[in-house]
Amino acid sequence: MSTLPAGWKRPLGSTGLEVTAVTLGCSPLGHVSPRQEGVATVRAALESPIRTIDTSNNYADGESERRIGEALAALGGKPEDVLVVTKVDSRGSDFSGARVRASLAESRERLGLEELPLVHLHDPEYHDFAEITKPGGAVDTLVAMREAGEVRAIGLAGGDVRVMSRYLELGVFDVFLTHSRWSLLDRSAGDVISQALDQGMAVLNAAVYGAGILVTPGSTSYGYREAPRELVEAAAAMREVCERHGTDLRTAALQFSLRDERFASTIVGMSHPDRVAATVEAASTELPEEIWAELEALVPPREAWLDS
Repeated sequence: MSTLPAGWKRPLGSTGLEVTAVTLGCSPLGHVSPRQEGVATVRAALESPIRTIDTSNNYADGESERRIGEALAALGGKPEDVLVVTKVDSRGSDFSGARVRASLAESRERLGLEELPLVHLHDPEYHDFAEITKPGGAVDTLVAMREAGEVRAIGLAGGDVRVMSRYLELGVFDVFLTHSRWSLLDRSAGDVISQALDQGMAVLNAAVYGAGILVTPGSTSYGYREAPRELVEAAAAMREVCERHGTDLRTAALQFSLRDERFASTIVGMSHPDRVAATVEAASTELPEEIWAELEALVPPREAWLDS
């Protein structure tokens, strides 16, 4: 019988918050049809060992948060041991300090939660660094909100590690969320993960399936774009290794992140209630130690990574 891995619940760095090894990622939630299937996915997570939920103001233009809020309301409110994390987002080109406050207010209303202890600055790489970091700007406003006790901790969530490194140099964030850039196929985030840890930050790892190629046989998508030939070939070879060891590539991709002690939690996008139980089962499955060396030998060269 499968058992949850040791340390399933763990502290989120020095924030005083607690997370579970797997977090329900709600990026796809707002696009699920019918609507109630998305709500049921959150309900399934709340009835599982997963006690951390990750969403964002702009996921499906707020629909992700609305469905989480509906699921929480149906339960009579958020369970005390559940942590809901969201992200502040721009509105078009507006990522001002005022927009940060408006974004958080929108999220609170949709989720039905007055208290959101951890809030991330989301995808700032699509905006001007000087504008985001100016006095009274988005970063400054988040820091002020933390100092005023409106949020307990602030995080940085984004993709391109070269841009994320510039933001980490500000030294103001408590948590760093990287996506698609530390997986079986891509190690782009190695240096920026170390940078965050050196600052005493907690690190969250998301999109460990590469948004396609590590889940679906025949897929050629990685990191929301067409994958280079080296990644496609490596994924196929890794799939064969996993089958030889009696497992599947999805399980190995999840376990690759879970066994890395640098990550406080691994965020897994789920869009159907059945995926919740399947993910918990994959997290609880013991894989032979020798599989990791075989998979490591197949990692594509640096030039094939997202941020080479």
